[in-house]
Amino acid sequence: MGAWDAVAARVAGGATVEFRPTGSSMVPLIRSRQRVVVAPVDPSKLKAGDIVLARVAGTVYLHLVSAVDPARKRVQISNNRGRVNGWTGHERVFGICTSVDGVPRVGAAEKTRAVRGA
Repeated sequence: MGAWDAVAARVAGGATVEFRPTGSSMVPLIRSRQRVVVAPVDPSKLKAGDIVLARVAGTVYLHLVSAVDPARKRVQISNNRGRVNGWTGHERVFGICTSVDGVPRVGAAEKTRAVRGA
């Protein structure tokens, strides 16, 4: 299991996770090594522009929701440079980015899901 899979498993299990992703596909929203916080999400509340931790075609990404299909309970995931990763079902959307380097993402807190027993 890779590092992204481990983060996804923790968030899917109900944990809020802080980490520093690398890469440039989300610039300027997230720059390489900026601290992000990802919390469990209620996928039914997602909108285009939200940053989520999701598995698409076997790969875990911290990318944008670029479209939503509520009838089929799925979202389209893309990077911030125009590349579409594909559609994924709500069950494979693990978390939402609630802050980047301590700056809250507008509207993200209202989309987190309560974890039973927490």
